Amino acid sequence: MDQLEFAYPWAFILLPLPVLVYWFVPAYRSREDAIKVPFFTEILRALNETPKVAAGLLSPKHWQRGMLILSWLLIVTALAKPSILGEVQTREAFGRDVLMLVDLSGSMDEADFTTADGSTLTRLNAAKNVLKTFIAKRSGDRFGLILFGDAAFIQTPFTADQQVWLSLLEEAQTGMAGQSTHLGDAIGLGIKVFEQNPQPSEQQVMIVLTDGNDTGSFVEPVDAAKIAAARGIKIYTIAMGDPTHVGEQPMDMEVVQRVSQLTQARAFIAIDQAELDKAYQLIDKLEPQQYSSASFRPKITLHYYLIAIVLALHLLIFSWMTLRQMFSRAEVANE
Repeated sequence: MDQLEFAYPWAFILLPLPVLVYWFVPAYRSREDAIKVPFFTEILRALNETPKVAAGLLSPKHWQRGMLILSWLLIVTALAKPSILGEVQTREAFGRDVLMLVDLSGSMDEADFTTADGSTLTRLNAAKNVLKTFIAKRSGDRFGLILFGDAAFIQTPFTADQQVWLSLLEEAQTGMAGQSTHLGDAIGLGIKVFEQNPQPSEQQVMIVLTDGNDTGSFVEPVDAAKIAAARGIKIYTIAMGDPTHVGEQPMDMEVVQRVSQLTQARAFIAIDQAELDKAYQLIDKLEPQQYSSASFRPKITLHYYLIAIVLALHLLIFSWMTLRQMFSRAEVANE
């Protein structure tokens, strides 16, 4: 009972009100016409009755008095609006919204990424492996995924469900969005995703994995980066593989660097699995995990339960008295 609280404890001063009414407000009296007969005494003697003062005054029974007292106690307690503390609940606040932009152009299928054991992976599979490790370390962030090639499309909006995000990433295959690289359009779509986020966070990060230059976007990557900088979005770019012999043309690292610098972020070059791991480890340090939660105990009000008890008791008694009266009349009629 140490958790019981009253919003209006002053309501309990109303408890003695019925006693004051009983003491200071007289009972209702009414005058009625009567016939005076000189032989009233003989009639009483014949009926074996004795005259009583205020014979017409109704006196409540003990259980009726108890019901009135109980009802008044419940009503006054309800007016005080009692409440108890519920179970502890935790409200989680996510730290960052991280949007991944993954290039699915044809060159991402090149198997030139060497792992620690000497085996080779395609650029896309290497990116998937690193992303799995990166995501697993950041339980407080929400992640979105954009895949791009000839066009960019949203694979998944921002979500805190890592398993769903990773399963959708696993479905990505080279060529799904075309063979070329429209980097500027992908960044533009990413900005739109951030703007339409129903629960935006203060920290907005975009990580771009690509292995080629922009080839025909409606918006140039540098121009898209300027818009992102104005929106407070950081863009980390990771140039994958050696584009000097694979892809449409050598990657323009000046553009890649410029995109990140405009948004106060960094650009990386990853020519193998180890370099790609280092790039994500550094991003993880530059954008550390932010996660907070607040615990609280909600108040559960009880006043409507008390009023419901009063109503239920009175309905029950009224129904019982009505049925009792009906049975009594039926017995008299049968006699």
